[in-house]
Amino acid sequence: MLTRKQHELLLFINDRLQKDGVPPSFEEMKDALDLRSKSGIHRLITALEERGFIRRLPNRARALEVVRLPEDAQPPKPAARTFSPNVIEGNLGRVRPASEDDDARRVVPIPVMGRIAAGTPISAIQSRDHTISMPPEMLAGGEHYALEVRGDSMVEAGILDGDLAVIRKCDTASTGEIVVALIDDEEATLKRLRRKGASVALEAANPAYETRIFGPDRVRIQGKLVGLFRRY
Repeated sequence: MLTRKQHELLLFINDRLQKDGVPPSFEEMKDALDLRSKSGIHRLITALEERGFIRRLPNRARALEVVRLPEDAQPPKPAARTFSPNVIEGNLGRVRPASEDDDARRVVPIPVMGRIAAGTPISAIQSRDHTISMPPEMLAGGEHYALEVRGDSMVEAGILDGDLAVIRKCDTASTGEIVVALIDDEEATLKRLRRKGASVALEAANPAYETRIFGPDRVRIQGKLVGLFRRY
């Protein structure tokens, strides 16, 4: 069950998405709920995300998506349709040969969300460009997306400029894993994660680039590298 403030915020975000196509800013949420600071909004959003009502979109600063609404805010379900069987004509029981459509149904579309830097961080990814198709056996469970790599800071990890990095969406990672890191909710980069005490280090795989170290509140993990596509 949601608290009153959580319920109010969820409906406010959903209403703005329906009207404007974009979520409200944290300042607008704070004013709408008559809160004194944006830290209260952060706590409410985290609670709604943990309960599965919203989710944060990968690599987009402050981008939110409403996954579901409370039962008391759901539109009425349409009446069930009466089952009416169709008549099957001819060739009953004949095995249909495999076709290209069957093969297409056995692949998974992965959205390509834009470009990411493997070098000096570039602006956070903002839009979905197109999709690529991958066989499901090449993907672990969970949600995936792809990013076009720009830069050469990960060449010693086999990641080259122009590669398509396949990312499994997650918000945690172990030290040593290659991750998509969002810095200060503004800059996205592909680096190897290292933890140094309470700090987070983003390590390049190219000696020409320095390791960058941040406080834990400045870096959010957006996913882990699980594969690469490369065109020759």
